[in-house]
Amino acid sequence: MTMHYELLATRILEHAATHFPNKEIVTRVGEDTHRYTYTDMFTRTSRLGNALRELGVGRGDRVGTFAWNNYRHLEAYFAPATIGAVTHTINIRLAPDDMVFIINHAGDKVLLIDPDLAPLIEAIADRLTSVQHFVILGEPDEMTTALPNAACYETLLAAASSEYSPADVDEYSTMGLCYTSATTGLPKGVAYSHRAVYIHSLTSAASDMIGVLERDRIMAIVPMFHANCWGFPYTATMFGASQIFPGVRPDPRVICEMIEREKVTVSAGVPTIWIGVLDYLQRSGVEYDLSSLRQVVSGGSAVPLSVWQAYRDRLGVEIVHAYGMTEATPLISVNRRRSWLDHLSDQERVELNASQGVVAPGIDMKLVDENGDALAWDGEQRGELWFRGPWLADEYIDDERSAETFIDGWYHSGDIATIDANGYIQIVDRVRDMVRSGGEWISSVDLESAIMAHPDVLEAAVIAVPHPRWQERPLACVVSRSEAADPLTKDTILDFIRPDFARWWLPDDVVFIDEIPKTSVGKFDKKVLRERFETHA
Repeated sequence: MTMHYELLATRILEHAATHFPNKEIVTRVGEDTHRYTYTDMFTRTSRLGNALRELGVGRGDRVGTFAWNNYRHLEAYFAPATIGAVTHTINIRLAPDDMVFIINHAGDKVLLIDPDLAPLIEAIADRLTSVQHFVILGEPDEMTTALPNAACYETLLAAASSEYSPADVDEYSTMGLCYTSATTGLPKGVAYSHRAVYIHSLTSAASDMIGVLERDRIMAIVPMFHANCWGFPYTATMFGASQIFPGVRPDPRVICEMIEREKVTVSAGVPTIWIGVLDYLQRSGVEYDLSSLRQVVSGGSAVPLSVWQAYRDRLGVEIVHAYGMTEATPLISVNRRRSWLDHLSDQERVELNASQGVVAPGIDMKLVDENGDALAWDGEQRGELWFRGPWLADEYIDDERSAETFIDGWYHSGDIATIDANGYIQIVDRVRDMVRSGGEWISSVDLESAIMAHPDVLEAAVIAVPHPRWQERPLACVVSRSEAADPLTKDTILDFIRPDFARWWLPDDVVFIDEIPKTSVGKFDKKVLRERFETHA
């Protein structure tokens, strides 16, 4: 038998303070830069835990965060765990009604709020039923809020003890909470246990997964309010990597400047971030030294092949394609080329890099048809992906929709994919985003990737619109690059992709719009497009 050793988030914090005390944590604060070490972070996190105790937060209570990616938010990732409470990261870009629902449903007792975001909470404060204290994440001179029972973060920390006395909790107890948007209805809550976060961090850091090193300088652009920031704050802390936080509203210019100045080695964000950075570099003509970057991690949706190739060929940067979801803490798979595929041609390797890769160790996977029967892993048959594993949720919090998603120990993802003989996942589409034309399925993802390969296309989204004969037909919504020499036309787009698709796959129409609407975490918001073009003929 082995020792009984609880896998707790506090162990991650302790390890960093003990073994990486002088490693750096950097945050952009306006035009300035805040720097401190894991020793500083440990001390302040201990103070925050004790301050929360003084505010009446106890075991199992929820502490909400409403903040950008910064060092104070990192402290809030760990401090509630030190007293047996739960960190609930709240999406700052949600509609007010959804914010109210999430905060009340979670039962948040304290809200930690960045100063510039306080007005958003002020607007809904009278509808929040559980919140007893609002804490502004700043200095006393930033306390301009009208929120009731508001306190200054730095004042609270200065008055709190720095003694570290972690609560005795079980590794299966909840330490994190995120809400995921629903196709219909209200957001759904997902709880993360200490054990899930600990194992997820270990696995994520593996060399054939994200591959986190102590010498790395990691800048996560994915918001800290979304799916645990893909686990980067925990994984980076566990392995002592320096953490670089871009602060408030990082745009492509800020991202490039921080990579250059801070010698970032790993960065992570959704494809729209990397499309935006590439477009900025091309339009601005500014030269940045991005040579420190060894990889960019992209997830949330498929990376267009043209974008992957541009980063490789123009910038010498590898885009590593990761796949996951809020329900999985969030990592499911990472695309790394395995040794037995070294014989592939360059074109075959490029095509392989468009896939979602191979599942992480510890994750079981099924590919099934509409009846739940297993499909062959031949790269051809398309079905829904089911998963189970030690860091996947087994229910939504107090939500009857759990019954349609978590069935007989499996999480039904709603993602349609193929799996090849080597286990590489290729997401074809979300169930709700597939185009059902005359009884046959058309993949919006495949069409989008092909359209975005056109040099004059910045973004493209394909949606289903009603059709009197075929039930649904694809409509392509396209954003042109501002510097395009000639205006794009419907025929230009269709002629460009025509060689790659059967005739009946081609969109019936192409509309040109100024911008593809984005969700709160930067994905293309096809729900908005479907509503906008529901009567398009």
